[in-house]
Amino acid sequence: MAKSTITEKINTTLGKCTIFSGTMRFTKSLKIDGSFEGDILSESGFLFIDESAVVKADVKARSIVIGGTVEGNVIATEKLELLPTGKVLGNIRTSSLRIADGVSFAGNCEMIKNPEQVDIFSAPLSKIKKIIQSV
Repeated sequence: MAKSTITEKINTTLGKCTIFSGTMRFTKSLKIDGSFEGDILSESGFLFIDESAVVKADVKARSIVIGGTVEGNVIATEKLELLPTGKVLGNIRTSSLRIADGVSFAGNCEMIKNPEQVDIFSAPLSKIKKIIQSV
């Protein structure tokens, strides 16, 4: 596992042999080692995408650490950390960003000035998709 400066207790893990598709919602913390396709949404959670993980999803969480591959847009309302093994193919939006040497990133980055203004859970799905596409 690549080393991160964010240390939070992991409550749930999708293991290396796990393949999941759909919409994942969680409240505390989630670690993904396997494959995931769909959408990942958490208003207050911490997400760790390990170096063996492949995520094809739009992702929104409070804090996110990416050590694996993410194909999709990423919104981290508090902070986002990209580890040396991380690869992001999509746009990122966050209020705090840390990028290690060796990261592969293809997309745009937008820094959030006021994280409290980002609330995708109160908006209709059509508006959320427009917001994510505009990032």
